[in-house]
Order: sequence, then structure tokens, then C-alpha cells
Amino acid sequence: MRIATFNINGIKARLPRVIDWLSEQSPDVALLQEIKSVDEGFPREAIEDLGYSVETHGQKGFNGVAIVSRLPLEDVTRGLPGDDADEQARYIEATVMGERRAVRLCCLYLPNGNPAPGPKYDYKLGWMARLETRAKELLGSEMPAVMAGDYNVIPQDEDAKRPDAWREDALALPATRDAFRRIVNLGFTDAFRARVGGGGHYSFWDYQAGAFDRDDGIRIDHHLLTPQAADLMTDCWIEKAERAKEKPSDHVPVWLELAA
Repeated sequence: MRIATFNINGIKARLPRVIDWLSEQSPDVALLQEIKSVDEGFPREAIEDLGYSVETHGQKGFNGVAIVSRLPLEDVTRGLPGDDADEQARYIEATVMGERRAVRLCCLYLPNGNPAPGPKYDYKLGWMARLETRAKELLGSEMPAVMAGDYNVIPQDEDAKRPDAWREDALALPATRDAFRRIVNLGFTDAFRARVGGGGHYSFWDYQAGAFDRDDGIRIDHHLLTPQAADLMTDCWIEKAERAKEKPSDHVPVWLELAA
């Protein structure tokens, strides 16, 4: 089972690129973030024509997540539990039925949190606390589960080309890293770091100041695996080449391969 997480930075702006990517790379499941579309406005027919089913949790102009799958999906839920007043569309879950076993997939778009300190950062930390609660529940289910998406978290200095430039940013503040580490330390595996060590591996490059040409990037798109999912992992990699294509997102896909 080949799963990709990909912040596409707007489905309407990026639809031709997304269609080409799906056609060329053929993921079994694509977890998309920042679709920036209401559910009824999402161009599902163009994607369904490629053989995918589409489940979305969107809102107008901002945020929004989607699961696009060639494999059967069951038990789709929308919204991160823990705050009924939260209207931001940042979380969707589904069970994907693989050839060998079922896997619970959680597609998330974690808040950016800037400027920090401030209400946006408080919301980010509150959201991460709710994600930690959901992570505990997933562990308790003892089924293979993957929490993947744009975490807006730079876990360590080696995950940034210029770590000093991010010291005061919400993506790398100590409280952000502590909240991320608490989730991992419950028993999750950072899939990419389980396969690849060291610096120089990024999933986001700003559009400004030639950041991609200078490889001035950060790694903020992650797959976190329960022990049952980690046992199934055969590979994890970053598809850097996607960033060099025409009208790209500022993120690139991060891939996970499971024997499922």
C-alpha cells in the first residue's frame, strides 16, 4: 500500500498539477491538505475519472483536507474530536482496506500558529493537545494507524536548512516541539526518520527569495505510525522533484509504503 501525504496549496490553483501527479505516481491513497474548497466545490469528477474515490472535509477559501483512494474506504469521520466549537476543517479519518489488512488513516493539517505568542498559537497548542488525545485512542485500538499530513512542526534543528531563522517561529518553538514529542513518545514512529537520518531532507520551500533553488527548506510533513503500522512499513521517502515542476505547491509529497 503506497500512501502519500501532500499539502497541495489550493485544489483550484493546482488541479492540473494534482491530476498529472496522480496519473504519473499512482498512489493507492493520497492524503491532501489545504484544499481551500468547500466540499461541493471540490473537483471530484476529474479525480474520480482516474479511478479514485474522494472524501473531503472542506471550507471556503482556507484549510480543508481530503482522502483520495483507489482502495475501498470505510468509516469516514470528519473533524478532530475534543472541541465542538472548532469550525476549521483540518482533520479527516477513514479506514482503508488493503489486500492484507485494514489501516486507519488520519489526514491532518495542523495550525501554523503564527504570530506567537498570541491566540493563533494558543489554538495550535490546544489543537495539538486534542491530537494527542486522539493518538492515545488510536494506540488503544491496537490496529495499524497512520497520522499523516502537514504538521507545521519542525521537530529538530536538522529538519531546517537554517534552524536559527526559525527560533522564534511557531513551527519550531520549544512548546511546539514538546507537544509533537509527547505524541511521538506515546509509542509512535516518525516514519521518515526511521528510514533516513541527518539533515538536508525537506518537504517545504517558501516561494520567496529562491528558497528552493538554494535548498533552503524545512521538514514539516510527517507520517506518524502506531507500532502495528510501523511493523508494516517497508519504505518512506520525500518526492523532492515535484517542487521543480510547473506551478508547484510549496510542499512536496512524502510517501509511505506499507505491506498491507
